[in-house]
Amino acid sequence: MSERFTTPFGAQSTADEVLAGIDLTGRRAIVTGAASGLGRETARALAAAGAEVTIAARRMDPAADAAREIADVTSNHHVHAAPLDLADLGSISRFVADWSGPLHILVNNAGIMATPEQRTPEGRELQFATNHLGHFALALGLHDALAAAPDARVVVVSSVGHVNGPVRFDDLDFRAEPYDPWLAYAQSKTANILFAVEAASRWASDGIIVNALNPGRIWETNLGRHIDAPPPSFDPAGATGVSEKSIAQGAATSALLAGSPLVAGVTGVYFEDCQEAEPFAPGVRRGVADYALDAGNARRLWDLSLELSGIHG
Repeated sequence: MSERFTTPFGAQSTADEVLAGIDLTGRRAIVTGAASGLGRETARALAAAGAEVTIAARRMDPAADAAREIADVTSNHHVHAAPLDLADLGSISRFVADWSGPLHILVNNAGIMATPEQRTPEGRELQFATNHLGHFALALGLHDALAAAPDARVVVVSSVGHVNGPVRFDDLDFRAEPYDPWLAYAQSKTANILFAVEAASRWASDGIIVNALNPGRIWETNLGRHIDAPPPSFDPAGATGVSEKSIAQGAATSALLAGSPLVAGVTGVYFEDCQEAEPFAPGVRRGVADYALDAGNARRLWDLSLELSGIHG
């Protein structure tokens, strides 16, 4: 077993701290869902380090406002907004078609959590479609742009919620069993990690590194707008290791994986608190589940995602 990868940073580190002294001038980044919350803080930190940043979001008015405010506060006027609806494969295709030139950093940050039962026009369960399938299609569509950039990085925001369940290969859309919003969320977050595992393997020869992460528990964002608090089954009594963070702290691991030279060449890894995560142990609300790193699951999900998204290759 290889030694676990660590950095000097931890749970209380902020996005600015992990990028302190790093010059990202000349590097181009896309951050999905960056009109607010963790995505916005990640975009701001990357812009503050000199990167050109595109905020990709479903609602253009908040995205444009965020781009203007980030440009003002960082004095970096290479911050843009572009429309992207991850539940709409047509929107993803248009975004990809509009992108020109190399892409150094793709942060798959956008997400929804524990939504009421909803489906896309294609019949996909909405959390799986948005959190995983949309980002899958986006990353594959931008593959050539990533391959054209030196040291390209894909950063995938998952969650400790993945430990509540694997990908339900035989019932992805909850047609055989009643819909459970938390199991649907867990499935989508496990899928995020499996995507990172398989993309890291497939794209290593292209010089693209791909990692996933748990940002920690941050209640200041809009992610929890559908809930008051997690149910007991999602956050069991007595569980330890819960990491409650500010937005600045929650964005630190994303910023580290996106821009720090400390993680150059590290790929296919799941991080939390700016470190490679330990294996999940029951009763400890942290770590990574074995099924989320399983190479067979990762290949199976990749092939299924190609089929569901209509992508060839």
